[in-house]
Amino acid sequence: MGWEEEVGNTLCPIAKSLSAVGDRWTLLIMRELVFGVRRFDDIQAQLGASSFLLSTRLKRLEKDGIIERRLYSAKPERYEYYATAKGRALDSILLMLRSWGIQYCDHVPNEEPAVHFRHKASGEVVDEFWKIPHHEWPFSFDTLEGRMSVGYETEREIKRRNFRKTKKAS
Repeated sequence: MGWEEEVGNTLCPIAKSLSAVGDRWTLLIMRELVFGVRRFDDIQAQLGASSFLLSTRLKRLEKDGIIERRLYSAKPERYEYYATAKGRALDSILLMLRSWGIQYCDHVPNEEPAVHFRHKASGEVVDEFWKIPHHEWPFSFDTLEGRMSVGYETEREIKRRNFRKTKKAS
């Protein structure tokens, strides 16, 4: 019996959750969907994952009902990926990981965050101490306005360019 099957047979909801979304690739895929990145190559460029790994994760997320594929080109057959309601329910977890990362993962105080978020309804800055309003559960990034920092946009553009160069060369 593999680890996923073994973990999936437990009564523990934490272990069951981790069997669905417990690797970094899965949550990074979900981050890309929050940013509006929908196509395989564009997701791959940002993650740096192999085609096999990304394809495997996307298929698993689709099988688990966390994402759905939508055809955008019939010839050749190409799909975009979207979070389902089940997938969007991970938004609060992504926000909490962001907060935790700012607080505990080598973030330099007063350093510009990778993404500036502001709560649409209140105008509050969403920093590491911001709490999701109790009336906004389940939380969705749709309630926030986001703007990438210049540094993060530059980082992402460099990844896109390098990916395209590598892809053309192969």
